[in-house]
Amino acid sequence: MGKTSTRALKRQRRKVSIRKHLSGTTGRPRLTVFRTTKHIYAQIVDDDTGATIVAASTQSKAFKAKGHKGNADAASKVGTLIAKAGKKAGIEKVVFDRNGYLFHGRVKALAEAAREGGLDF
Repeated sequence: MGKTSTRALKRQRRKVSIRKHLSGTTGRPRLTVFRTTKHIYAQIVDDDTGATIVAASTQSKAFKAKGHKGNADAASKVGTLIAKAGKKAGIEKVVFDRNGYLFHGRVKALAEAAREGGLDF
């Protein structure tokens, strides 16, 4: 097994462990984050109905920044976009799901921008 496989397995283990205790409801949906080396994605999901309420990413039409989209600045902009879209949909409180990623760097930047944008978690 290579280093990448071990890293991916560790993340999957953390993700499963987190999701055992964390669930989004209609009153307080789940804000989940997914990141790749080039992009970052955020969704607000209602686990009761299994539906994505709003989503934002560095590939969405609302994201107009030029340049590198896999850094903390881009993650902050996505956090602001998801907060704005969530507020528009009537969502103020969410549960943050870091999806097995460690809470630093781009994930932290997205979370802080979403908090500043008005989401409560």
